[in-house]
Amino acid sequence: MNKFHDVRNLNFKGNRLTVEIDGEVGEYDLNDVSQRLSGASDMERMIHEVSPSGYGIYWPLIDEDISVDGLLGIVHQPELERMIERV
Repeated sequence: MNKFHDVRNLNFKGNRLTVEIDGEVGEYDLNDVSQRLSGASDMERMIHEVSPSGYGIYWPLIDEDISVDGLLGIVHQPELERMIERV
């Protein structure tokens, strides 16, 4: 299995999410990331799972998923990716 991202040290401070992705620490406003996370309790935020591939993060108590690529602002364009693969 390919590992897309190395996700570590996920923490919350107020309404901000701090997480280390691929060795770089990023800080995100929860209002921009997820309304469910923004309104979640500390306990609901604390219990999370990072997918084995590092592709996403899941909060089971509020049934919320976010993709790490989406958090980083990476946009995939399948048509363009297929064209590149053919070259």
